Amino acid sequence: MKIKGLWWKALTVLLMLYTLVGGLLLDVPRLVILNETIRNLYFHVPMWFGMVIMLATSAVYSIKYLKNPLTKNDDYAVEFANAGILFGILGMVSGMIWAKFTWGAYWSGDPKQNAAAVGLLIYFAYAILRGVFEDEQQRNRISAIFNIFAFAAFIPLIFILPRLTDSLHPGNGGNPGFNAYDLDSKLRLVFYPSVIAWTLLGVWVVDVKTRWRKLHAVKTEQMLATS
Repeated sequence: MKIKGLWWKALTVLLMLYTLVGGLLLDVPRLVILNETIRNLYFHVPMWFGMVIMLATSAVYSIKYLKNPLTKNDDYAVEFANAGILFGILGMVSGMIWAKFTWGAYWSGDPKQNAAAVGLLIYFAYAILRGVFEDEQQRNRISAIFNIFAFAAFIPLIFILPRLTDSLHPGNGGNPGFNAYDLDSKLRLVFYPSVIAWTLLGVWVVDVKTRWRKLHAVKTEQMLATS
């Protein structure tokens, strides 16, 4: 997955700067209980959006690898999954801090918190699985299959199951979502650019990591050829 030119990297930097400055300084609606913590909407939620996009792209490349077992397809599958895991951890931590100020505890056993934790554990298992096999083709093939099923399980865990029971999260368990009571566009001015910024940042990380993998592979081949 290559995006030619530097324009998208420059756009990533500009959008991230806008998110940081706008998220911390622009006016936000004064909502009951949330108050100034609503600013975390610009960071916590876009991280999770980015996570889902990264993991979905990873699953697509795993499917591509099973159809066409090229090393680059496996590299992209792995690094998009790693980026998704990173965003998931950041989203979990930022969510726990937000929960402390609004719900009174870092971890309250909320269904969505629990489901997200289980989902991340599944992807931790994916990362561990890749280190089990010594044969490269066997590792790539089995981990690709696991990755596809991991994503298929992850989506119901975080989007469907929490909606079937009571939840403290907005938009779940009968609680209104932000759109229900945010009638102005103050949040949207920063929220949507933030989603794009975090997603592009994830792509940038993947681009760097896959380039490093290619260089490492070339260096290893050269060492083997000279030994």
